[in-house]
Amino acid sequence: MTARRGLAALLDDLRAVLVPWLTARALLAAGYVVAVAAADRLVPSNEPTALSEGLVAWDGTWYRDIAVHGYRALPDEGLRFFPLFPLLGKGLSVLTAGRVDVALVLIANVAALALAVAVRRLVRFERGNTALADRSVWMVCLFPGGLVLAWAYAEALWLLAAVVAFWAFRSRRWWWAVAAGLVAGASRPLGVVLAVPAAIELARVWRSAHHDERAAGLAAVASPFLGSAGYLAWVGATYGDFRLPFTTQGPLRGDTIDPLRRLWEGLHQMVGPERFSDGLHVPFAIAFIVLVVLTFRWWPASYGAFAALVLLAALGAENLNSLERYGLNAFPLALTLAVAARDPRVDKVLTTVLGGGLVALSSLAWLGAYVP
Repeated sequence: MTARRGLAALLDDLRAVLVPWLTARALLAAGYVVAVAAADRLVPSNEPTALSEGLVAWDGTWYRDIAVHGYRALPDEGLRFFPLFPLLGKGLSVLTAGRVDVALVLIANVAALALAVAVRRLVRFERGNTALADRSVWMVCLFPGGLVLAWAYAEALWLLAAVVAFWAFRSRRWWWAVAAGLVAGASRPLGVVLAVPAAIELARVWRSAHHDERAAGLAAVASPFLGSAGYLAWVGATYGDFRLPFTTQGPLRGDTIDPLRRLWEGLHQMVGPERFSDGLHVPFAIAFIVLVVLTFRWWPASYGAFAALVLLAALGAENLNSLERYGLNAFPLALTLAVAARDPRVDKVLTTVLGGGLVALSSLAWLGAYVP
């Protein structure tokens, strides 16, 4: 009977999330059509590389090449991509006729569907509000950087682990949190940020917890670091410097600077010669900062701390490329948008704007004008 109820609940979740999940992919298809039309008109004899690569564009090519050739066959820059996602792609490729690229895209999209289910369940657990949970799914699926949930990026897998981890922290299912932390730590450099909300939630229940729960909670705090440790140890043994997955990002993202100073510079860039490069990201940065403040007001402190740390990691770089993707990684911001959209008129405007942004950013990414 329990298994039957669980299956019924899963089917209910899938029915609720399938429409926003499919809608996001339909909008991405529209973005691709726009990019093809623009390329035919603007550069008819020189198709952008990203356009020809389709769903394996930009970082997807790195994940594909890591899965096919291994890290040692690639420049050191490839070390910034953590191993779990390409390893899964390599494993699944036995079912896709050896097509690692197809396997990676399948993993990303299935993980994105599971992410939508996890978001719905997390919000229902926190608020007991099905309407808010369904809006939250729409906000995650249509978030500005959400195009990477359909591309061969590790984002969907990492975000799935992060959302499951939050459910586990908040419901005191610490061994689930350990598993999610290990996955997050092995998927992306940002995985270690999960240790902070884990510590906040463990501190919240420490006095009422028994020794066994305290031990499991401490394991959950450590698990994101442990998830990264194996890869970093291998990098250290192979290349002589375990820090390379982090330091190789320097030439790409620029020097680490004060986020406030970076934002101030960005405001000047909005009206200067860089208004069509880094200046384009500044309105998103301002919106994300406002959402972080609201997240601290409307959600538990662990949500706000997690979102703030992810955003600081993005704003602390000289180069603001991919800021919208970092905003998606700070998934509590999407939940805060869902709360802000409780008025149906606001909800309609927000989903329309987000959907248009998804088409625009995906088109620009395929044209090579935007780094997702």
